[in-house]
Amino acid sequence: MKYVLAFAIVMSLPGVASPQVSQSASGPTKATSSATVAPKLTPGVRRSALKAVEEVTPVDDDIQVNLTPEELEIAKLVHIGVIPCELGSSVSITPNEKKPGIFWVRTKTATFRMHPVISRTGALRLEDPRAGAMWLQLGNKSMLMSQKLGQRLADECVSPNQAVVAEMLKKNPVPGILDAPQASPVK
Repeated sequence: MKYVLAFAIVMSLPGVASPQVSQSASGPTKATSSATVAPKLTPGVRRSALKAVEEVTPVDDDIQVNLTPEELEIAKLVHIGVIPCELGSSVSITPNEKKPGIFWVRTKTATFRMHPVISRTGALRLEDPRAGAMWLQLGNKSMLMSQKLGQRLADECVSPNQAVVAEMLKKNPVPGILDAPQASPVK
């Protein structure tokens, strides 16, 4: 009941709109941003009221991405579950039940809908182009980056499979390009 009351109060204030709904000339439409980020405070509006509005506002679940067979194969390699990261943070990766190959990537402060993208480097890459976020999964660690902010949202995230690879790399490091022996010239 408190949330309904808070929602009614916030919606009655002029200049305050739901974070995921925008008004256009043709009527209300859903916004294009798929990230759930803490909204900026409007003078006179409490943070708890904005949070109540955000909690009752449904997230648009219609994902307009058509994945190729290669991208669906990449999706099978994504590590899912809660993955611990540096500084005590974590990232939760959950497959979308309605659309194969789509994943919910959640941090403490944001939620992204990501899909696999073919990478030239061979790294597994998930992207949310609307929110400008990217999940990069390497053999020994993963990271969540915000392309809009130009910073990492989560770093040194290691799943159990990646921990095994990281331990193997510590014991048997791969030689770098500059560490490789030089080939002798042919005479």
